[in-house]
Amino acid sequence: MIHIQNSLTQQKDEFKTIEPGKVRFYVCGVTVYDKCHIGHARAYVVFDTIKRYLQFSGYEVTHIQNFTDIDDKIIARANEQGITTSELTEANIAHYFTDMDQLNISRATRYPKATEYIPEMISLIQDLISKGVAYHVNGEVLFSVSAKADYGKLSHKVLDDLQSGIRVEVDAHKRNPLDFVLWKPSKQGEPAWDSPWGAGRPGWHTECAAMSMKELGNTIDIHGGGEDLIFPHHENEIAQCECQSGEPFSNYWIHNGFVTIKDEKMSKSSGNFVTLRDILNQFPGEVIRFFLLKSHYRRTLTFSIEGLKEAQIALEKLHHAIKDRHLGEDRHSGLDPESPRSSTTITTLEQKFHAAMADDFNSAEAIGVLFEMVKEINKTKSGAHILKKCGDILGLFYQDLTPTSDEIDIPNEITALAKKRAESKQNKDYATADALRNQIQDAGYTVKDTPNGFEIYKI
Repeated sequence: MIHIQNSLTQQKDEFKTIEPGKVRFYVCGVTVYDKCHIGHARAYVVFDTIKRYLQFSGYEVTHIQNFTDIDDKIIARANEQGITTSELTEANIAHYFTDMDQLNISRATRYPKATEYIPEMISLIQDLISKGVAYHVNGEVLFSVSAKADYGKLSHKVLDDLQSGIRVEVDAHKRNPLDFVLWKPSKQGEPAWDSPWGAGRPGWHTECAAMSMKELGNTIDIHGGGEDLIFPHHENEIAQCECQSGEPFSNYWIHNGFVTIKDEKMSKSSGNFVTLRDILNQFPGEVIRFFLLKSHYRRTLTFSIEGLKEAQIALEKLHHAIKDRHLGEDRHSGLDPESPRSSTTITTLEQKFHAAMADDFNSAEAIGVLFEMVKEINKTKSGAHILKKCGDILGLFYQDLTPTSDEIDIPNEITALAKKRAESKQNKDYATADALRNQIQDAGYTVKDTPNGFEIYKI
């Protein structure tokens, strides 16, 4: 039984699908005016892991994730580079897939682009006008938030609080400062589509609303996105969809936490971000994925190079447990992964792993269980197949991170430090041993202790 921390109810709800055995899953995608940053990586690793666990649990998941391929930033960036908006967006969509493939992000069922769903957006807007919840002024169509009695139910604020708590541009033709744009007229030279209200393009909030309903129906099981999208984007999606259909838009809302750098929220608009491509040039994709999963998805995650280095060392320990003799012995002994001869402790730990994942997809706790498995594997010399199976659910173990010592040239000074560390441990001088280990790690290597001595690996 899976429980999800539902942003809509603010509690852990038992997961029940609309249609037995099937999940309708929508995730807000990127606005493709630039390459992805590490904050994007977190969101898509999180939702990929959630999808993987749902699939492991026997659900057939229809996963829709959009690309916003028209907006003010895209137009401005294309003009700066002297190219068309489509040339810019297609290039950045290609970059997206290249980067996400390195993180082992499984492909969505479909990736709708906003520009391909303009007719559906126009139809949605027409319906909202006919129902009296949207109005047309000077070529612009706006949604009237006061027409929806429960507006604010996702962000858990009443309308008065929202009006006083956010900064809104003064716009004389708005009936309410919170009314948001459904359709806007295009300026001279900008991309435009014909509509009953003149040439223009849809507002951002209308894109996901129309695409989700077109692809998945009026009501979906799960809607996902970053915490920063709760208000106004997701609140406004709810308003449009529920006013148009008269049905609940999404039964479960899942939001991942922010990524910070030096205690500041990462964002492109503030210039405080690190591109995913830059990090992939320094670390294997699996290390980045592991780093992102080591924290619960709802918690704020602090990004640092030091954190990635620590994650790589920890991940390599998991790889060693699988690649070393243990997995080979399991296979050569003829041990069936389902055999009752498997360690009772390992089986118990596997159940503990699944309990963590079923409890709001707690990958942080689940990864802790993987390290408990490593201790048991090192004792019993069996059970690595269980570790591998659980890691696969998290999307791990897809890259080779464990070269043997004879596959790389270890500098003499690193070997000397490792020998001193081994001597210090033998003499029970653990403080010196730890200091030497840190010195080795700072130089870009890690030491693994084995029954036959130590082994050195390059990070």
